[in-house]
Amino acid sequence: MLKRFHHVAIICSDYQRSKEFYTQVLGLTVISEHFRETRQSYKLDLALPDGSQIELFSFPNPPVRPNRPEAQGLRHLAFVVDNVAEEKQRLESLGIEVEPIRIDPYTERCFTFFQDPDGLPLELYQEA
Repeated sequence: MLKRFHHVAIICSDYQRSKEFYTQVLGLTVISEHFRETRQSYKLDLALPDGSQIELFSFPNPPVRPNRPEAQGLRHLAFVVDNVAEEKQRLESLGIEVEPIRIDPYTERCFTFFQDPDGLPLELYQEA
C-alpha cells in the first residue's frame, strides 16, 4: 500500500490513461478534477492514504522526457510500502513490469522500480 509524501505534480501525455493508472492500478483517491478551459488542460488532485497528494496535469503536446533516469529535474518518485515483494507481485498481476527487488546498501531496506504510462520512474521502498 502506498503511504506517504506531501505532493508532486506530474504532466502526462494521455490524461485518461494516466488517470486510470493512478486511480485503478495504484489505488489513489480522486480529491477533485477540473478542466481548465483557457489552458485546454485537466488538473486532477489525487490522495494517498495518509493525505499526501499527486497533482496530475494534462497539456496539449507536452515535450517528452529527454532520457531516463538521469535527465535534469525529477529523477523518480518513491512510495513507502509495508512489503515490497507483495506490492511488486500485485503490480505484476496487473501487467505492470517491475524491476527485480534490490537492497539499499545504506539502509538495508528492499526497493524496486516500475514506470507510469509515460515512463516516469516510480519506486517502491520498504517501510522500516
